[in-house]
This record gives sequence, C-alpha cells and structure tokens, in this order.
Amino acid sequence: MFTRDFGFIHKYFVAEKQESLLFLILGVVAISLSVLFYFFLKSNPSFYKGAAVPLLLVGLIQGIVGYTVYARSDSQRMEVAYQMGLEPVNFLQQQELPRMKKVMQNFIYYRYAELVLALAGIGLFLFFRQKPEHAFWTGLGLTLAIQALLMLGADYFAEKRGAEYTRQLKQFLVTATKK
Repeated sequence: MFTRDFGFIHKYFVAEKQESLLFLILGVVAISLSVLFYFFLKSNPSFYKGAAVPLLLVGLIQGIVGYTVYARSDSQRMEVAYQMGLEPVNFLQQQELPRMKKVMQNFIYYRYAELVLALAGIGLFLFFRQKPEHAFWTGLGLTLAIQALLMLGADYFAEKRGAEYTRQLKQFLVTATKK
C-alpha cells in the first residue's frame, strides 16, 4: 500500500527556514559592522573603510536572501505538502522536481561566484598587505574573502540539503507511480 509520508518535506523547509534566519542575522551583523567600521573606527580608518564595503554589499545580499527565504518557507512547505497530497506524480514531474533542478543548478553558479570573490579578496589582501598606504584594499580584500567563504560554507550545507530533498522527491515519485 502506498503511504504518503511528507515528513521529509517539512524537514527540508524547516531547515531552510532556520538557515535563512542565520543568513538574515549575519546580514544584519555585517551591515552593522560596516556602519561601525566606516563611520566610527578611527585607529586605521583606511583599512576599516575598505572592510566596510564588502560588509555592506554582501551583508545586504545575506539580509535580503535570508529574509526572502525565511518569509516564504512556511507557505512553500505547506503548498508543496498540499500539492503532493492532491496529485503527487503530476506535481513532482511538472513543478517541484523542475524547481529543484533549477535550485541545484543555481548552487553551481553561486559556488563559482563565491570562489571568485574569495580568491579576489585573498589576492587583494596578499598583494596590498605590506603596503600601508593601500590599507583600504587590504581591508576590502580580507573582508571580501571572509564574507565569500562564509557564504560558500552556508551554500555548501544548503546544497547538500537540497540534493537530499531532491533524492527523496525522486524516491517518492517512483513509489507513487507504482501504486
């Protein structure tokens, strides 16, 4: 007998919501640090002004993405479970598996972009670190590398979670088509 256990759907979207909250918090912290670094730290102003740039820009991305995913996770979770309950085969073939294929493809693009940003940051830091007159670029490079590596790490776990969810969707589809 075919049973409809949607626990894996709930688990996936709850984990997405939790990670997106972390992303949102990281974004708020990064933006706050950028303001602090740019306007208030005076010990090495050029370094901190450079560090403020990627903190602000990447922090905005983290905050916006974190909020967006957090805000939609519950409704998306309920919609997917509802549609799976109504017409699992059609919904999986026409909507959820194609959506997850696109999500998984996007992780590849994110990974390359984050690696390029991390390498650019490391390159800037290494090139300018012995040149005090270019402290702005040292700060920018160091902070860009850190932010890119944080995002790379977070996306690594999100990609693993997405791959497992996709595997479970495909397994569910096989089971549903046999009933």
